[in-house]
Amino acid sequence: MKKEVIKSLIAIKQSEIPFDVIERDVKLPVNRKKIITVPGVRRCGKSTMMEIAINQLIQEGVPKQNILWLGFDDERLINMSSDELDDVLIAYMEMFPDIPIKDVHLFFDEIQLIKGWEYFVLRVYKSYCKNIYVCGSNATMLSTELSTALRGYPLEYETYPLSFNEFCRFKRIPVDGFLEQDRARLKNAFEAYNQSSAFPEIVLTSSKSEQLKLLHGYFDTMILRDLAEHYRISNTGVVRYFVKRIMANLTKPTSIHAIYNDIKSQGLKISKDDLYLWADYVCNIFMFVRISKYDRSLVKERKSLDKYYCIDNGLRGAVLMPQSNDNGKNLENTVFMQLNRNRFPSDKISYYQGNTECDFVLQQGDQVIQLIQATWSMTDPETRERELKGLLEASAATGCDNLWVITHDEEELLMQEDKQIHVVPAWKWLLSKA
Repeated sequence: MKKEVIKSLIAIKQSEIPFDVIERDVKLPVNRKKIITVPGVRRCGKSTMMEIAINQLIQEGVPKQNILWLGFDDERLINMSSDELDDVLIAYMEMFPDIPIKDVHLFFDEIQLIKGWEYFVLRVYKSYCKNIYVCGSNATMLSTELSTALRGYPLEYETYPLSFNEFCRFKRIPVDGFLEQDRARLKNAFEAYNQSSAFPEIVLTSSKSEQLKLLHGYFDTMILRDLAEHYRISNTGVVRYFVKRIMANLTKPTSIHAIYNDIKSQGLKISKDDLYLWADYVCNIFMFVRISKYDRSLVKERKSLDKYYCIDNGLRGAVLMPQSNDNGKNLENTVFMQLNRNRFPSDKISYYQGNTECDFVLQQGDQVIQLIQATWSMTDPETRERELKGLLEASAATGCDNLWVITHDEEELLMQEDKQIHVVPAWKWLLSKA
């Protein structure tokens, strides 16, 4: 019975090729003879990334019959065991007996729903087929756990909500215009991008109320399934409060100890060790990314308070409801997400804190290559002085003279203490190729 269901699902997916999808900036590699894993936060477009890869294969001349896509979230496969996964290959071979399995491109979506799936994928990769793509939404698809399960074989392509360039593409806004009206359109688009969600489904949804419902659904699923279910946490009420506290403290060093004292003062029972574990878990499920304080001493760096950045401004806004001072926080979060999206695995992002502060210290190996401040506006003299002092102090401490300030809509080239400081509008910086 399951073989017939599998055949039907394979045929239905093949009939949809080529897929009607919007291109993303980063593409999955094709014909790499590797297991390609696509981890990332829920609803960020991981399955679409695989569909884009299939479209590329078709453009390169691969027949659609050589594509085996199976989504394991179909209710008819819900009770499937790992012992039955061989039926997937058998069903395909019965459909296309003349196509060698080694020439097939395998796309497994939501395969984590089958316990023990990783052993099947490894066996297929070693013995039958070298082109395998795996993605899914459940927390068992976390990058750390994937690497362990697949024993170092996979190439990982972490996927994020839309970049500003992708946001403009989804909204059909040209990004290469030079007329004043084009610049005005991009400024308006940035303001929308900075305060709303960059999840693909949300961007393509016009109704604000529906957007809000979807975002609350995303948040509930992350809390209940990715955190509570996966990590066996029973106290979901405290988890929600803990996550909201981290969201509220966006852009600032966050003390887990202070949150513990706050929770304890409310008469709620939770151990401090649990909260430190939860801080790891919320990063594991891609809800947050954290950075440490820059210090030449690794010991001091590890003892410092971390900053937490949220995967999506719109998600945070839906959960906390917009605040009057959110523009600046959202801008800093937007800048960080772009830096994190573009960094190489060996790169490091941290923050500087001495007598003053600098938002981002970018390192390649031991070398600090760039210092960045993110501020909504520098028109206020006190703000201007604070931001520039932070950059210059960080420059003196790190030896880096590549200094930038990202603002809402200000642009100039400054000279301070014989050092150039580039002040650029966020919309222009986000679209730059550098």
